Amino acid sequence: MDNSALLFLQKEILVDSSNVSLKAIEEQIKSSADFRFKKQLKRALLFRKLHRIFIIIMIACLPVTVITYFTLF
Repeated sequence: MDNSALLFLQKEILVDSSNVSLKAIEEQIKSSADFRFKKQLKRALLFRKLHRIFIIIMIACLPVTVITYFTLF
């Protein structure tokens, strides 16, 4: 279960998956009146986007690493 699903369940908002979609998080940020909950959701959204960026960078660096390994040794 990711952090955003836990936040939803703590507020008694039912989710159908342990991986809540970005759209659902953004909708809750817009519709919620609780400032603390919004702040927690924004942080969860930021971490999810950072995670996605680092995964993309990792995949992009993998071929370079393999090519460098075989050309140097």
